[in-house]
Amino acid sequence: MVSLLQLFWSFFKIGTFTLGGGYAMIPLMEKELVDRHHWLTNEEFLDIITLSQTMPGIFAANMAVHIGWRLRGVVGAVVSIIGNILMPILIILALAMGLHHLQGNTVVEAVFKGVRPVVVALIAAPVFRMAKTVNISRYNFWIPVVAALLIWLLGISPIWVILAAAAGGFFYGRYMERKEVQS
Repeated sequence: MVSLLQLFWSFFKIGTFTLGGGYAMIPLMEKELVDRHHWLTNEEFLDIITLSQTMPGIFAANMAVHIGWRLRGVVGAVVSIIGNILMPILIILALAMGLHHLQGNTVVEAVFKGVRPVVVALIAAPVFRMAKTVNISRYNFWIPVVAALLIWLLGISPIWVILAAAAGGFFYGRYMERKEVQS
């Protein structure tokens, strides 16, 4: 059984060393919780990512709560969320207190500009790993690409894209069932 101290410490490290928000935390969470401690399998981790995306609220907090609850129940959920948000809250408070001194500082602006590509890479890495896990191949890669383009270029609400994908998946599943019955 995972100790509450181990759970707190793992999420504290994740929260402390993540730049770029919730999606950038995915590789750190995966490395810490799946690869290092083996508290979750890859499939369980992917399920929690999916569930956390569907819930209202902050993605990283949702992840921490779901994982903490899965490992140690309600107390684990509370310990995980506190560990996950403690350092970012302290950093934000410190920045807010000193922000007026940093405005217009070219060094600070350069640091933030330099961090942007790192954040993009931190978000892109788990996307490609998850694509392998959910069997995205050269035959079906077009689905997430078209979904992203519909949202980005045409401004279609993600809700309509999700509903259309669900309907498409339903009808494709029915088609495949009929095809198997006929064979």
